Amino acid sequence: MRFSSKQIHAGVTPDPTTGAILTPIYQSTTFVQDSVDSYLGKGYSYSRSGNPTVRALELKLAQLENGADATCFTTGIAAITNTMLAFLNAGEHAIVSDVAYGGTYRFCTQVLNRFNVDFTFADTSKPDDVKEAVRDNTKLILTETPANPTMKCSDIAAISEIAKAAGCVHVVDNTFLTPYFQQALDLGADLSLHSTTKYFDGHNATVGGAVIARTAELDERLRFHQNSTGSIMSPQVAWLTMQGCKTLSVRMDHQSANAMAIARYLENHPKVKQVAYPGLESFAQHELAKSQASGFGAMMWFEVEGGLDAGKRLMDSIELWSLAENLGSVESLITHPVTMTHAAVDKAERERVGIIDGLVRLSVGLEDKEDLIEALGKALENV
Repeated sequence: MRFSSKQIHAGVTPDPTTGAILTPIYQSTTFVQDSVDSYLGKGYSYSRSGNPTVRALELKLAQLENGADATCFTTGIAAITNTMLAFLNAGEHAIVSDVAYGGTYRFCTQVLNRFNVDFTFADTSKPDDVKEAVRDNTKLILTETPANPTMKCSDIAAISEIAKAAGCVHVVDNTFLTPYFQQALDLGADLSLHSTTKYFDGHNATVGGAVIARTAELDERLRFHQNSTGSIMSPQVAWLTMQGCKTLSVRMDHQSANAMAIARYLENHPKVKQVAYPGLESFAQHELAKSQASGFGAMMWFEVEGGLDAGKRLMDSIELWSLAENLGSVESLITHPVTMTHAAVDKAERERVGIIDGLVRLSVGLEDKEDLIEALGKALENV
């Protein structure tokens, strides 16, 4: 099946008992066994170790990403933390994109560092910098592309080759583009990671995470740590996420088209100092973005003339756009990363990697683009 067919049908079959077209929500802690000798004969014993509703979502996500299997987690950050726990031991080293979600940075610098795990935050947009950062004890490379919030892109294929030569695992945080626009495993990555809270859900209804593995062996390591830490996705969340998956391609096509129109409007606005969206020809890595993805997504950022104070006035006064964390939903969201999503990142580190105080992040939704542009225009008039 092609992508749009898979997003609807992969991993699910009509319920064998009733014929229900939607996978049931198996809201059950435990599963009765036929006998001691046939323990796990039906595949399930306790929902921490496996649940039929969650399993249906995992099978769907694995097929969408062309992976061997997938493991779902409580949240996106749980997917990140369990992946690091699965592939890093005390005394080992990891390379992480220098621009990444603030929760990723916090876990590396304030949690895992206490257990003698060392990190290098490298400019993964430059493969040579990644190669130079590799050590004998490097076991994992985590690439976030496009990066949150600067939209900096990294060459997935080139970094995958570096990881392969070093004998380490390459993990790609593919949350911003999803497998609809960017097939990270096909480009050479070992693991593709998502906050399913974002585009897979698409409706601000759930929090969840998933990691899709290139091989069954990689997935087994993840699944062991998921079961050991208890970082499981609930059946209700899995069921809602499966419904969101069905419209992923339609939503992303529309949101991406809206984003392009808004980016071009902002690029030409006299009160906008700069705008970053991979679909713009002015974006520094526009050609790379075109070469490894089939679409540019719905995330961007811009800076208003007047810096931080002007940006705050815009965010506090804008209509239609909701001032909120999260991204990828049908509702358009506006966010101040320095205050909100990246507050855990040291100020000096933020400034070093380009997360400036005046940066305004947009997650473009499904509203009429004309209404979104008019709301931005009105807010810009006020600053």
